[in-house]
Amino acid sequence: MKKFVAVAGNIGVGKSTLVELLARRLGWQPFFEPVGENPYLADFYRDMRSWSFHSQIFFLTRRLRAHRQLCDHPASAIQDRSVYEDAEVFAHNLYLQGHISERDYGTYRELYQVLTEFLPAPDLVVYLHASTVTLRRRIALRGRDYEQQIHPDYLARLNDLYEQWIRGFTLCPVLTVPADDLDYVAHDSALELIVSKIHEKLSGKEEVVFDEEEVAQVNGRSVGGEKKAK
Repeated sequence: MKKFVAVAGNIGVGKSTLVELLARRLGWQPFFEPVGENPYLADFYRDMRSWSFHSQIFFLTRRLRAHRQLCDHPASAIQDRSVYEDAEVFAHNLYLQGHISERDYGTYRELYQVLTEFLPAPDLVVYLHASTVTLRRRIALRGRDYEQQIHPDYLARLNDLYEQWIRGFTLCPVLTVPADDLDYVAHDSALELIVSKIHEKLSGKEEVVFDEEEVAQVNGRSVGGEKKAK
């Protein structure tokens, strides 16, 4: 049976990497963030208050189109970042920071809500949660020049908005992955644990969590944190 899974999470948390690994492991079609430069970005960075609304409308349009294409895809698929995050986290943050006016934000929210009502929800959202310390370390490791100046307070604020969004998200089941503790790049067993939890959620199991003992095991450690003997 065809499945549609979206991977959500903050900047640097490892969404694209997990999508790539899961697509390969499960034989699903990966859908990464829409290709194509936002034509408003230069204006946006020069004058955020004047161009935030235009920029977010562009991102929303691209994300909605990708969501529709993914729903129409004949086989199971997994998506890097959902349409919901654009609105509930990034556009919301710009509004809270005063870069989008009350009037424009109201228009944006109405458009987002009307359009998403016509889109099928994913079968599952896999939410990668990590601390700001972990996010900064991973951002530094991947070495994208334009990301190196991201302030820790900005990441922390986005984390708060992600938590707020995910607590109220009811369109489909959510699997929260403790990305601070699970290194699915270094440890194949961590990836296998995530895959097993995804299958549990997709089979209809309501309560699926990563307990401390199994997380320690896949990292080759005991619950207390010491390295297991070979």
